[in-house]
Amino acid sequence: MATALDKRSDAILARFKALSDPLRLEVIELLRSQELCVCDLCDRMNIAQSKLSFHLKILREAGLIAARQEGRWIYYRLNPTEFGELATYLSDLHHLSPPSSSHPCPPF
Repeated sequence: MATALDKRSDAILARFKALSDPLRLEVIELLRSQELCVCDLCDRMNIAQSKLSFHLKILREAGLIAARQEGRWIYYRLNPTEFGELATYLSDLHHLSPPSSSHPCPPF
């Protein structure tokens, strides 16, 4: 039986996996400032559309980007809500960590 925590963990894991590829991080960086069509992404990244489509699919399935179709073109944009959830997750982990000065093990 899946719990709410399992579902949240699966979603967080999918987002981190999606962000673990340099090409997908480049897509994220390009979309930071504006929505772009797939043709613009291909041109700016100097990549074939077939290869880019694979990476865009992973980012969409992870919820990190959204798409809309206008005529024959598909435009992509960041989904800030999902990035906010990742930031909250990391912030929660950060607050759980003990201060480094009180750590009993010596530094490396």
